[in-house]
Amino acid sequence: MGDELSKGKILVVDDDRLVLATLSYGLTQAGFEVIDADNGDDAILLAREHRPELALLDIRMEGLSGFDVASYLRDYLQTPFMFLSAFADEATVAKVNELGAVAYLVKPLDIQQIVPAVEAAFARAAAAPPPAPRPVALDPVALAVGVLMHRYSLPSHEALARLDRLAAAEGQALAEQARRLVEAVELLARPSQPA
Repeated sequence: MGDELSKGKILVVDDDRLVLATLSYGLTQAGFEVIDADNGDDAILLAREHRPELALLDIRMEGLSGFDVASYLRDYLQTPFMFLSAFADEATVAKVNELGAVAYLVKPLDIQQIVPAVEAAFARAAAAPPPAPRPVALDPVALAVGVLMHRYSLPSHEALARLDRLAAAEGQALAEQARRLVEAVELLARPSQPA
């Protein structure tokens, strides 16, 4: 541990690598511990492993969207989240409110605007009681399909068909095969310890 305590652990998710690097650097410089991901599947795996106190999510991404990630964070990990998006249409704003985001920022924003917004969101999240766990929203099959879509650039129906074939080949139920796939990916996602 350094002399300076982290202001908090934040998961940053954006499929634009430049935006992701800028956000990660700026928030690290501002004293936050940053975990970053450039897709929704990795974001969920990293959130499960590192348990961030807040997530900053892009909305429109290949595979799982920021909304999918937010639902998972809310329902399974009770992690507060905020959105950063280039879109501010009515449907997007309605969905942001429905999911219960602590903040919604519209791109383009520079890091000088984002840091205070993140600090305010941390303060709001700390003041609010944790949300009660909600009914299951993202089952292992949906998560496994998302992983296959991202890893192999498949449309969802092909990813599901591939998962189905895998399950049949191994004599497994679809849900069990999906759970095993997700567990295997989580294992691979863990950072290897340098020698």
